[in-house]
Amino acid sequence: MLLGAGDLGSDWREDDARTGMPPWPWEQGNCPNYRSGDYLAKSHRRAAVERYYRPFDGSSPAHHVVETYEPGWAERNVDDVRRVLLRCASYLVLGSQVSFDVVDPHYLNGAGMLIRGRIEHADIPSTVTYFVMLRRGETVSTVSLPDSGSRAAVDLIAAKAVARLG
Repeated sequence: MLLGAGDLGSDWREDDARTGMPPWPWEQGNCPNYRSGDYLAKSHRRAAVERYYRPFDGSSPAHHVVETYEPGWAERNVDDVRRVLLRCASYLVLGSQVSFDVVDPHYLNGAGMLIRGRIEHADIPSTVTYFVMLRRGETVSTVSLPDSGSRAAVDLIAAKAVARLG
């Protein structure tokens, strides 16, 4: 169910898919309001795979995690993510301001959520990453993409991720 590099565009290459249990995509260990134990759904994951993608020009990578949950827990995971986004909407870490805002809570006709993450540094340009979180049944797909300046590009990749969910 992981995206292929071609799903992101012709200028991307994929690293090897990683198996095992990758970290939950919404861990925010540096957020003072985040308590890992408050988010129970992640302990009900049955399986997870992840892959990193690197653009040929060496700029910011993309990342995709697909998780399968025990019955009833994928929906609870979505609720946990919403709580993380509220509790950790903005916080300081190592002199940088990290923030998240939900761009579309009913993205792709309710199939998921579109979130914009931003890291602002005092002396260099901000870094923006889009997170596309999709749920179908007990499967949750989270794709993180560097801001390409094109919402249409994000939407196209998100549609491909939905198609991968079946």
